[in-house]
Amino acid sequence: MKFANPLIVVSDMEISKLFYAKVLDLNVELDFGENVTLTGGIVLQTKDSWPSLIHKSKNEIFFGANNSELYFEENDFDNFILRLKQIPNISYVHPVIEHSWGQRVVRFYDPDKHIIEVAENLTKVVRKFLNQGMSAETVAMRMDVPVDYIKSCL
Repeated sequence: MKFANPLIVVSDMEISKLFYAKVLDLNVELDFGENVTLTGGIVLQTKDSWPSLIHKSKNEIFFGANNSELYFEENDFDNFILRLKQIPNISYVHPVIEHSWGQRVVRFYDPDKHIIEVAENLTKVVRKFLNQGMSAETVAMRMDVPVDYIKSCL
């Protein structure tokens, strides 16, 4: 068995396609109308078509549960944040924070209240600590990851 794609349900396909293109630079790879695959493999499915596929009623489909997210890593995190601030009406889960392991992240909602997380590329976080003079062992302890992971980032 092979995992193929994450699929999220959207209430307005055109608004969602524009959002993902403008905010995350994801483009349409396949467009079947009610089902669209974006670069990176994220699949969008219309809310109108979803209930019949899962044999549920329309009133059983909910948005904004805050129990999952789409996770992205960004190589140029600072420029992404500057660009994100220029986009009107972004609804933030929280502003930029730094997790205990040193990775900066921002979380915000897409138009249907799916959480999007954009984080600093973890390899860049490792390299930042190493460039500050920390040993691989110290970085591993700081980030709570195995030393082998730190060495794989070199």
